[in-house]
Amino acid sequence: MQGFIIKLSRVKDEDMIVTIISETNLTTLYRFYGARHSPINLGFKIDYESESSLKSTISRMRDVIHLGFPWMGEYERIRIWQQFITLFYPHLQHSEEIGSFYFNLLEDTAQRWKNQNPKRLAIEAYVQLLEHEGRLHRELNCFFCDEPILNGISLIRAFLPAHKECSHTLSINAKGLSWLYEHYSTLFLDDDEVERLWYIINEGL
Repeated sequence: MQGFIIKLSRVKDEDMIVTIISETNLTTLYRFYGARHSPINLGFKIDYESESSLKSTISRMRDVIHLGFPWMGEYERIRIWQQFITLFYPHLQHSEEIGSFYFNLLEDTAQRWKNQNPKRLAIEAYVQLLEHEGRLHRELNCFFCDEPILNGISLIRAFLPAHKECSHTLSINAKGLSWLYEHYSTLFLDDDEVERLWYIINEGL
């Protein structure tokens, strides 16, 4: 099986509880510590086997192979990737059967992480996630006052639209936002707008 590690929790004697977005499920496994085990870390894509145990309700992780990406040696790209992928655990922790969407989204994003701005890629992936979950608000009515937004579009957590006067935050240019929603592309957003949207994503998916 293959999957992305979205949470690591250390338990006794360096053992770990590992939560993985696999190709179809959210899986939690027990990882025994040992010198013969290959190292794993948050955000890694791994190939692994799951082995049931009579002593525990959590299956054991075995035969782990790290499936690396070319950007894994770049500290800043790894840091942003780990920030991004960590957000998936609180969002999905009560799910098991999640289908293939989340795995495929992370796989596609990771493949492009080397050559593009990672914060822009995270924003584009997040819009796809909102679309998939039916939470992408294309109709621009203010979350706070429910009135139409004719100018000065601002976004708050989960990219909910708001008047900038209601949210007391900076606005996003309408052309850039429309292009993002239609094409999953940040092409027409400037760097300051990207930083603003990245900050919103980090408030939670």
